[in-house]
Amino acid sequence: QVQLVESGGGLVQAGDSLRLSCAASGRTFWFVMGWFRQAPGKERDIVAAINWSGGTTYYADSVKGRFTISRDNAKNTLYLQMHSLKPEDTAVYYCAAAPNQGNLITTALPAYDYWGQGTQVTVTS
Repeated sequence: QVQLVESGGGLVQAGDSLRLSCAASGRTFWFVMGWFRQAPGKERDIVAAINWSGGTTYYADSVKGRFTISRDNAKNTLYLQMHSLKPEDTAVYYCAAAPNQGNLITTALPAYDYWGQGTQVTVTS
C-alpha cells in the first residue's frame, strides 16, 4: 500500500517561490511520480512528472522554466520547486504515483493509481 502526503503549500505573492514536498510510504522506487493541480471549477491537470531514476522529466508548458521536479529515492520524497509564481498557479497541488511504467514516463491521469490529499497554493497579485 502506497500513501502520499504533500506539504509546503501556502499563500504567497506573485514572483515568490515555494517548494512542495511529497512524502511517500510504501514501495515507490520504481514508480513514475507526478505533480498535478486543480483550480476551482477546472479539471485536474498535470504539472510535472519524473521517472523512477529522475533521468526523465516532463513539464507542462505553463510551468516550463519556472518549476523543477525532483525526487530523492533514498528519502522516498518527491519535490516541486516553484519559482516566479503567478496568480494563475493558484490551485490545489496533488502528488501522485504511477506504477508499472518501466523506464518510461506518463502524463496520463488514469495511470496514476495513488494520490495524496493535496496542498493549497495561493498566489496573490
